[in-house]
Amino acid sequence: MLLVADIDPQDYQAMHDDHGKQRLIDFLSSYATEVTPTQAARLENFAALLPQGTRVNVTFLPGSAFADTVATAHLVKEAGYVPVPHFAARSIPNTAELSENLNRLQGEVGVSEALVIAGGLDTPLGDFDNSMQLLDTGLFEKYGIRKIGVAGHPEGSRDMSTDAIVEALQWKNAYARSTSTDMYITTQFCFEAAPVIAWAENLRRLGNNLPIHIGIPGPANLKTLINYARMCGIGPSMRVLSRQARNISKLMTISAPVALVCDLATYQDEQPDCQITQVHLYPLGGVQRMAEWLGKIQCGHFTMQPDRRHFIINNR
Repeated sequence: MLLVADIDPQDYQAMHDDHGKQRLIDFLSSYATEVTPTQAARLENFAALLPQGTRVNVTFLPGSAFADTVATAHLVKEAGYVPVPHFAARSIPNTAELSENLNRLQGEVGVSEALVIAGGLDTPLGDFDNSMQLLDTGLFEKYGIRKIGVAGHPEGSRDMSTDAIVEALQWKNAYARSTSTDMYITTQFCFEAAPVIAWAENLRRLGNNLPIHIGIPGPANLKTLINYARMCGIGPSMRVLSRQARNISKLMTISAPVALVCDLATYQDEQPDCQITQVHLYPLGGVQRMAEWLGKIQCGHFTMQPDRRHFIINNR
């Protein structure tokens, strides 16, 4: 039997580095991302940016027309990806329009998955205030949407109390069981692993059985990340950015979520009951930059640092 004491210290370090490296590759091997209709229309060589079959969410911003969602979902599918259109409850006037939108989407594109959220409006345009009301119509089942993402908020929500979030979680778990829907939670992006892990552990204690797709910010300059974080109401983990922002010269340098993905990969590897099953990458610095960064990691073109919480991309 080979004992640790019999291994050369340099070989022992290499074994640990190899494990940490493979753990990170495995963690980022399954992911989804997203595009806005404007982004998708401007992307050159869209079909060559991501692996075929990648799930690409089509975001819906307040004030948008659903026709843009349909056109972008078609573009995503034509590129060889799986379109995941967003349905924002507060932007949908009534059941008739929801039905019309689903019918048009299925007729012109054909989808089997959607993300159902409350949406960014403070005041609903019509009858719907939250995602549960949309799901309760039964229209997603009627139109063949069998895989549904719902929102998760590791650092809380400006729109819901803690008790309301817990009640919604229980409702969604019950809905998934009663309808045989393949439901999962997609979270906001964050910048620090500890709040995410604490949140995921608490969800498990509360009886959650839905897999979690954890939100990770793609590489972007620090100023862009701070602006998005403020706009989206990111909580305690924003302190990671605030510390970096003290050095004004760093505001335009590109920041990537290195420690975050390393810590989450370690948690997933070491916690047998971990409900974080994959990553949702937010291309805050652009789809192409995100895809290039991710591609280098998936090909192993990076070097783990001795602390195994950081890595350096090999520029080759």
